[in-house]
Amino acid sequence: MARTQELRPGVYVIGTENWRLNSGLVLGTQRALVIDTGAGPRQGREVLTAVRELTELPLTVVNTHAHYDHYMGNAVFTRAGATEFWAHKACAAAMAEVGEYQRSFVSTQEPEMGEGQGMDTQLIMPTNTLPGDGRRPSLTRIDLGERPVTLFFLGPGHTDNDVCVGVDDVVFCGDLVEEGADPNFEDAYPQRWVESLRALATLERYRVFVPGHGSPVTGNFVSQQADTMELAIRRARDVGLSGEGPSTASMYRLPYQAGVARVFLDRLAAI
Repeated sequence: MARTQELRPGVYVIGTENWRLNSGLVLGTQRALVIDTGAGPRQGREVLTAVRELTELPLTVVNTHAHYDHYMGNAVFTRAGATEFWAHKACAAAMAEVGEYQRSFVSTQEPEMGEGQGMDTQLIMPTNTLPGDGRRPSLTRIDLGERPVTLFFLGPGHTDNDVCVGVDDVVFCGDLVEEGADPNFEDAYPQRWVESLRALATLERYRVFVPGHGSPVTGNFVSQQADTMELAIRRARDVGLSGEGPSTASMYRLPYQAGVARVFLDRLAAI
């Protein structure tokens, strides 16, 4: 069952069990914004049920990035009437390119989505993307009716398509910020991720930072995540790993669990 927390009047985080996902809900006077829809129809329906307990407003959706647990519930929201789906340009491209492959990642918890069979299992692509060439920082604003919401891209980090969603003094960060677990480096740009985190932490208007997974945090936490990642990069480079491939011994010098450290080193060497 979804857990709903009101962070500010009309601004909610909706937590669901699978993947420890945080979805978001922002209420305006004319429509509501849903941030991230889950990994398939089962999780998507949990999120939608929580949303409909709070509002019957028409829905707009934002997918923060192109990982399965953040967009594979989109079809549930299409059937609920949503026609506007926002994302980064590179997110739209990645969803189109690897969406069918990513079904294999959800088959245990979302068997219908894994098979691509049954109601709400189609892949729904973004209809709107942030302006610009997709490589430089960019932003756009959505008016929900007496409530503006800012969608912005700070640069590569967890992926090359991380979109943050700011409203009042709350910002939904997707997996650019991770609480309660090590960051996922599978598609990451570690050095650029540090830069994006530092930029995020210095945005003075925001006081509450909602990670894609885990509990809401402060700007200090975001800065500490950047510090930890920078330390890991420095230690890796101190022993000549960047460009030379990972070393098992070096993983024990990194501030991450062994499996995460290996992916981190692989990614650091590859870019």
